[in-house]
Amino acid sequence: MSRLVVLGGGESGVGSAVLAKVKGYDVFLSDMGQIPEKYTAVLEEWDIPYEQGRHSEELILNADEVVKSPGIPPKAPMVRKIAENGIGIISEIEFAGRFDTAKKVCITGSNGKTTTTSLIYHLLKNAGLNVGLGGNIGKSYAYQVATEQHDIYVLELSSFQLDNVYDFKADIAIITNITPDHLDRYDYNMENYVKSKFRITRNMSSDDCFIFCSDDEITIRHLDQIVMKARKLPFTQKEEVEQGAFIKDDRMIVRYKEEECDMYLQELALGGKHNVYNSMAAAIAAKAMDIDNEVIRNGLATFQAVEHRLENVLSIKDVLYINDSKATNVDAAWYALECQTRPVVWIVGGTDKGNDYTSLLPLAKEKCKAMICMGLDNAKFHESFADIVPEIHDVTSAKDAVQLASRLAAPGDVVLLSPCCASFDLFKNYEDRGRQFKEAVRNL
Repeated sequence: MSRLVVLGGGESGVGSAVLAKVKGYDVFLSDMGQIPEKYTAVLEEWDIPYEQGRHSEELILNADEVVKSPGIPPKAPMVRKIAENGIGIISEIEFAGRFDTAKKVCITGSNGKTTTTSLIYHLLKNAGLNVGLGGNIGKSYAYQVATEQHDIYVLELSSFQLDNVYDFKADIAIITNITPDHLDRYDYNMENYVKSKFRITRNMSSDDCFIFCSDDEITIRHLDQIVMKARKLPFTQKEEVEQGAFIKDDRMIVRYKEEECDMYLQELALGGKHNVYNSMAAAIAAKAMDIDNEVIRNGLATFQAVEHRLENVLSIKDVLYINDSKATNVDAAWYALECQTRPVVWIVGGTDKGNDYTSLLPLAKEKCKAMICMGLDNAKFHESFADIVPEIHDVTSAKDAVQLASRLAAPGDVVLLSPCCASFDLFKNYEDRGRQFKEAVRNL
């Protein structure tokens, strides 16, 4: 019996452990921190041995293979020890892919991947297909492979999840865009991060489709360096393309093989230039899955926005509060500012991942009347925006940020939480930050 050790007791790790159990492995799960109760309950229900608060070498280094949760960095001492002992380290995605014969639509990118993933899932579900949603969103992919039966999976994959895939293969792969992000994890080397994203195209054949943004310089620059057999389908807002998606006369046009589908931009449920890109990517994927044009149009017109992504919370005294907590990098915040048409009180801050704020300066100058920094170290924001935004304030909680914003905002303004940064200094994650923000708004 093969021994599989799982590092990390969150959604991904526990899902992998359950799948290992179902497939007859001798499985053990180890977490350096405390495992949330909802996950220990699952481990106990499936009779899976585990430890928390430590990593016991004698129980880990006897593994034939290790599944590492994406949040654990490759430089973690135990991960290094496992590698030094010649034990293979894989991701949940790689492990689950071994036991899954379903068609897989896989989405990665620095921004837009959650929205694009959710859109595609919405379109396929509306078409009546038996489809699962997983990866970086929803239920663990491995847990679904263990306990459910789907014909198709739509998987959102972060670069961390792709770092340890080897034989996994997508049938349709999408890169929404690539902008500097998570550089602290990639030795502050952009090339390492880009290579990580392009791992989504590994093992693809000429029957498969690769969907990408041809307006994205970094993607295009690296496309020539990647040997790829898959059919390439670009989406663009700048020119007409033979195959893929483009904009003409206020319409989005999608061409796939001999088929064409078009839709007026004003009919799309999601506004903003960035969401036009997301809708294009989703529509190409749907066409490649043989979804009817009417279903695509209807799906793109009825989709509900993703929580924490440009989510309108409330309008109070004609001030609109927007939760964009998922904007954890500069490019996401750029899109959030770019689509604002009213004066902005901008709430930023968190853990800086090696950010360069230069691209935000013109937009901030044009649109922001005030900036509220919600982080433990806001020096870089003050340095970058001191001569750009009329006033900059510091706070250390979502509640204080919202209360201050309500005093600074006048009727007709927008209070925008679009932090540019990771949330780990003051919050558990970006969801926690977004929910605290919404709670504070409701309590005004």
